[in-house]
Amino acid sequence: MTRKLKIDFVSDIACPWCAVGLGGLEKALDVLKGEVAAEITFHPFELNPGMPAGGQNILEHISQKYGSSPAQARANRDVLRDRAAAVGFVMNTSDDSRIYNTFDAHRLLAWAKEEGRQIELKRRLLALNFTDQRDPGDHDALVAAAEAVGLDGPSARAVLESGRYAEEVRAEEVLWQGRGINSVPAVVVNDRYLISGGQPPEEFERQLRAIASEADGPANQAVGA
Repeated sequence: MTRKLKIDFVSDIACPWCAVGLGGLEKALDVLKGEVAAEITFHPFELNPGMPAGGQNILEHISQKYGSSPAQARANRDVLRDRAAAVGFVMNTSDDSRIYNTFDAHRLLAWAKEEGRQIELKRRLLALNFTDQRDPGDHDALVAAAEAVGLDGPSARAVLESGRYAEEVRAEEVLWQGRGINSVPAVVVNDRYLISGGQPPEEFERQLRAIASEADGPANQAVGA
């Protein structure tokens, strides 16, 4: 018997661990086909809501925000590149990479949900940022990403230029922060179980199977308690 799971994936496309986590989750769900059928919805989280247009150099940003040295940042980048490759995602970050504002990307993802193409656009936007090294705040790049996954380009541009979904995105951010989500990726299953961080496929598989079987639940915490 196939168990249905509701999965809320809270994340930012500027978050490299979110790319790793999504890849791990999808690989786990592939293994669990026949056991589990998941409905995934993506929710916004901005790591840097005050980031200006044009972004900031990644080494400078990490130094200012976390106090990490360039050597530490490069070592972490190597780990991320390997973890991403293990789930089939190409991470082309370098010392020259930049971190950008992602608010408009989240607005476009809200629209894509209504159009039935949210997961496809989410994958494309993560690749836009980390593989293609493009600015996900650039409207031309966002429209091209929408078209690449079968969405209507003029409609996507109309969303971006009109400011639509801005209130919805901000309300969702407040909602999930109010439920205790303060780091991403955060994978909330059946409105109850929280799987935190960019877990490998095996760990997602273990926890999802335990949740689906409703026996020996995973070592995590409830959300919104």
